[in-house]
Amino acid sequence: MKKNQILLIEDDTESAVYLQEFLNERGLSTDIFTTITDAIFRIKFNNYSLILLDLNLPDYEGYEILKFLNSEKFNIPVIVTSGYADTQTKIKTFRFGASDYLVKPIDPVELEARIWVHLGKSTNIKQFSSNSMFKIDSKLIYFKDKLLKLTRIEFKILKIIIESPNQIVYREDLYKVLSPKSNHRTLDGHIKNIRKKIKIIDSESEDIILTEYGLGYRLNV
Repeated sequence: MKKNQILLIEDDTESAVYLQEFLNERGLSTDIFTTITDAIFRIKFNNYSLILLDLNLPDYEGYEILKFLNSEKFNIPVIVTSGYADTQTKIKTFRFGASDYLVKPIDPVELEARIWVHLGKSTNIKQFSSNSMFKIDSKLIYFKDKLLKLTRIEFKILKIIIESPNQIVYREDLYKVLSPKSNHRTLDGHIKNIRKKIKIIDSESEDIILTEYGLGYRLNV
């Protein structure tokens, strides 16, 4: 059994496959099952690290998984994913032993962050300097302890800049993470989007990534 094996119980095949691919790319090997019956059979013979559980399934409600885990004394964290946003449903799932609850549609980046917390990986965050406002954990970047919702390319660009605080990061070095068809306007667009996302968290941090005209960019920390 692979380390950090995830069991995804979801009957929306398209959403499940998309999420599986997203998590697999981030080192979270994920199995998909569409029914409670099949999922329970696999749980008995596999050491899953975490379960992602939809409540509405073809054969039984998702609560049956929680009941099964309780009766068999399986200590596996369960993140419930559901279209139900009402407090009553949330409380019911927690009473049955759910570890977390996310309302659909799910942001996969937020889901990944929650998964790592429940897997006990949250202490593996790397902080690049004692006074840095940025932290990186796996494929995620946090600003002032809040998750930045970055695209894959934005993550790569910002990571390079963060790793060189108060130093000029030349445009030529950042071009390397872009596609061959990209140009200087593409890079400028990514930087603009990163700045916007930082500003959402802290409106006074607009100038944290400075433009060094004709050269590149610099992290101002």
